[in-house]
Amino acid sequence: MKKIQTPIEVRYQETDQMGVVYHANYLVWFEIGRTKFIESIGLKYADMEKQNVVAPVVDANISFKQPVHYGEEAFVETWIEEYDGLRTVYGYSIVNEKDEICVTGTTKHVIVKKDTFRPLSLRRSFPDWHEAYTEAINEES
Repeated sequence: MKKIQTPIEVRYQETDQMGVVYHANYLVWFEIGRTKFIESIGLKYADMEKQNVVAPVVDANISFKQPVHYGEEAFVETWIEEYDGLRTVYGYSIVNEKDEICVTGTTKHVIVKKDTFRPLSLRRSFPDWHEAYTEAINEES
């Protein structure tokens, strides 16, 4: 499967008084990784949104292994964990500068019409996305 790594700047405002990244910020980092992953396969969320379609998160899971601190380098690794033509599950690992896994997680998405939130089939509505996702899953590392 295709996996990309995106550098993350650990900003002071993302940390608590102990200098540890506040837990909710990892979900923002997941979004940064997901957006970069999609761009890496030649697609853009903005193109989908121009057609009045959005991709909300319908489920999120996160597991904390060790903290990331202010001043450290961090990276979010992103890949497609599961895809069935309707739902997409992205996988994530946040690693530190020593390549140690600090946080892991997944987010599940469906595409919906923005005005009605009715689900759409990615396979039928955006065949180019379907093809790119299928290729990314089947790509050998």
